[in-house]
Amino acid sequence: MGRLDGKVALVTGAARGQGRSHALRLAQEGADVIAVDRCADMPTVGYPLATEEDLAETVRQVEALDRRIVARVADVRDTAALGTAVDEGVAELGRLDIVLANAGIASFAPVEDLTDEMWDEMIDVNLTGVFKTVRAAVPHLRAHGQGGAIVLTSSTAGIKGLGNLAHYVAAKHGVVGLVKTLANELAPDMIRVNSVHPTSVSTDMIHNRKTYGNFVPDKPEDEVTRDDVAPMFQGLNALPVPWVESSDISNAILWLVSDDARYVTGVQLPVDAGSVIK
Repeated sequence: MGRLDGKVALVTGAARGQGRSHALRLAQEGADVIAVDRCADMPTVGYPLATEEDLAETVRQVEALDRRIVARVADVRDTAALGTAVDEGVAELGRLDIVLANAGIASFAPVEDLTDEMWDEMIDVNLTGVFKTVRAAVPHLRAHGQGGAIVLTSSTAGIKGLGNLAHYVAAKHGVVGLVKTLANELAPDMIRVNSVHPTSVSTDMIHNRKTYGNFVPDKPEDEVTRDDVAPMFQGLNALPVPWVESSDISNAILWLVSDDARYVTGVQLPVDAGSVIK
């Protein structure tokens, strides 16, 4: 018996990285999955985003666990497309119990160099997209009258400030505000709402030349290596590791959405190698 047998989970940003990891971890515990991803690049993001082939691989891996999955290409900023994806997933899988608003982007610049487009895309994806995901899901969570669990992906940047990330920090702090309000608003329906706050996670969002270049600005981007930046990433954490794995975040989320945390709501859970206390 899995901890999530009979449950259905919605995961945004599910094509790769943390999103795929979350979908697989929940599927391992018995959940069926509604997987949503944009599957296209964005103008202000300096690294390639997931593709439809990546989303198809998530489908393959979930099905290899003998779980059902409904995958849709949809942008979390697009109310109509997102709503259709969620509605179709619930229609096929029968219910909705868990929501992981995981989709997000990263870009870097000092505040005076942040363009309107950089600010707008960041807030639209990392904050407004989270809100729209929850809004689309709540009627389905309420429909069966058995409660549910929502986890919004924030960041250590949702707890403290980080340089060259004003737009990202603002969005991730906004996610915390959503959690606190939603936890109160949805409590009468036994729907729990929490946020998870990772430090740097070993995914394509971190491991790309553009991100590396922000840590070693005096070296050409195409020459900066993982070994060059690892000590700098490690310097962000109290524990002597440069980054954590997607599975570390997935395991924390599994606990938050399981009955083991049935009375945990409105909390901000760092999975951060001690970053926020450093």
